[in-house]
Amino acid sequence: MKISRRQVIHASGTALTGPSLGLKPEHLLAQAQPPAPTPHTLVEQPARSLANLSLKPDGSAPEYTPRVAGTIWEPTLWRYTKGQPPDIEFDYRKMKVKIAAGGVVKRSGTMPFADLEPLPRTSPVFLLQCGSANPRGIVKWTGVRFADVANMLGVLPSATYCRFVAADRYWSEEEVKTMMNPQVMLAWMLNDAPIPPKHGAPLRLVVPFRYGARSLKAISEIQFTASSFPGPGLPEA
Repeated sequence: MKISRRQVIHASGTALTGPSLGLKPEHLLAQAQPPAPTPHTLVEQPARSLANLSLKPDGSAPEYTPRVAGTIWEPTLWRYTKGQPPDIEFDYRKMKVKIAAGGVVKRSGTMPFADLEPLPRTSPVFLLQCGSANPRGIVKWTGVRFADVANMLGVLPSATYCRFVAADRYWSEEEVKTMMNPQVMLAWMLNDAPIPPKHGAPLRLVVPFRYGARSLKAISEIQFTASSFPGPGLPEA
């Protein structure tokens, strides 16, 4: 049975409160209840309590030393695959990422790991912070800067937005100029080992100055556009 996007949002809230109730991540989807019907009028809603992102005054994420790198805790919630990692090839050396040019990128088609391998590698240690105060982890990521990938693809100045699509068909959109920040990366290693499936193998977007949900797992497609994207055509709402 598929769950709607609204149910996913409700389940995500449950995932954030689960640890305080002693729930294990694998039980969170089962604990989620159907959302209440939408009111027929505008009503006051309580504001969600979000943890503050630990950013530097210039808006960038602080980088840590490798000696403080540890484990990362994330709910095992995958949006459209019943809470489990999608059934895909997890070996990063066999990855195939679709590149949709949208008329603003010189190279499109399928990007294998062989295209990423020659690019300069980076191994920063970042805090991946979820909206809740507890799910967090300072870990070492290894991969390449998205800016270097964009240059390799020949992203043109007319490219304004990019969309990342995960193997479970979840997606995230950002401005290209934000993704060109040198801290944004495409990673395939976590703490010097291949990223485990539950944390986004084979390739994960890492945006350390955003909440963790923006660091999309299991990237299967990257799209570019100058203006706007068509309807996503992803799972039904």
